[in-house]
Amino acid sequence: MFGWTLHGDGRRITDGEVVAPHERLTWPRTVGIGMQHVIAMFGATLLVPTITGFPVTTTLLFSGIGTVLFLLITRGRVPSYLGSSFAFIAPLTAAQGSGPAAQLGGVVAAGVALLAVGIVVRLSGARIIDVVMPPVVTGAVVALIGLNLAPVAAGSYEAQPLIATVTLASILLVTVLGPGLIGRLGILVGVVAGWVFATVTGGLADERVAALRDAAWFGLPEFRGPAFEWSVIALTLPVVIVLVAENVGHVKAVAAMTGKSLDDVAGNALVGDGLATTLAGLGGGSGTTTYAENIGVMAATRVYSTAAYWVAAATAIVLAFSPKFGALVFTVPDGVIGGATLVLYGLIGILGVRIWTDAKVDFTDPVNLTVAAAALVAGVGDLTLTIGSVELGGIAWGSVGILVAYPALRELAAWRNKSARGHES
Repeated sequence: MFGWTLHGDGRRITDGEVVAPHERLTWPRTVGIGMQHVIAMFGATLLVPTITGFPVTTTLLFSGIGTVLFLLITRGRVPSYLGSSFAFIAPLTAAQGSGPAAQLGGVVAAGVALLAVGIVVRLSGARIIDVVMPPVVTGAVVALIGLNLAPVAAGSYEAQPLIATVTLASILLVTVLGPGLIGRLGILVGVVAGWVFATVTGGLADERVAALRDAAWFGLPEFRGPAFEWSVIALTLPVVIVLVAENVGHVKAVAAMTGKSLDDVAGNALVGDGLATTLAGLGGGSGTTTYAENIGVMAATRVYSTAAYWVAAATAIVLAFSPKFGALVFTVPDGVIGGATLVLYGLIGILGVRIWTDAKVDFTDPVNLTVAAAALVAGVGDLTLTIGSVELGGIAWGSVGILVAYPALRELAAWRNKSARGHES
């Protein structure tokens, strides 16, 4: 697992090639790319505990530990960072009246349920992934996960358009024109450039700068234990639908980008995220998921080395013990986040389209066409409906819709064709 081979000379990536999960670049380059993954996940990972009231450094610690677990359980074959899942925001916010312990109980329940799904997938074999999620389905799920986040990126961009434009322009120029390693770190360089520009032009929030000044350099994360209330568990369990879709979509996306099937470790990926989420809930952190932002980084750099994710995980764990660093991250303004996520979220959507094109999905087939169309609109429009006291958003409805509708409509189409042949004979 730790015996990465050097890709070429470790300095350059030949056009048309990628750095595979079992490979790495030179260690300075690997560390730089690992740091870029840290930057990519920070905004979203720390946003979730901020909204739900969870301790930021605790969530950061368990995201790092969860990433280590994930890499071990998938045997280093699936590059991924496990950050805070946005899917937990709605149920945890709705359960705030029940207290932090009950919220954590919901996180634990979701983690255990996801772990159970992973075990089922492992026992059933990789074929269940092909049956349940063929390319037309996985492409739609990956695309809608990325495009569902588009309004978030646009909202952040609109909050500080000048800062966002500087950030976006920096990312594009460095990625396209930057030599060697600099070109591979376009997102990190762009975020730093945007932050510097915001600092010079007075774009940083005064209260965040004051919080940074007052924060201690070192300190232990705040640990909490869970309590279990059925009402909160019922609110949280539907999140598992999203976590399954995100994990399998991540595995499919990495497979498409690297050109190697990873279906046989899809169950392990679900088990890894299930264990990570369970552990986070037991200690006071938010639930985790494979991170869309990091798919974007991999697509931009063509580096899928799991060595970079070990660097990212170690960095997150170390930084979790520095309240000062957490406060520094929170000084990054909305405009910088908007400029960066405009690229990252778009890359995720395009990856879904790539899954379709690589698999030559036939969109003249009315089943493929209609289910993908409905799923995408549900995801992009963030279709949000409430069932009882449970509110589900566009990723859940789009994913569940296509998972249910595709096999049902495929069976109906087969029945219709069979009936038509019977009448002809």
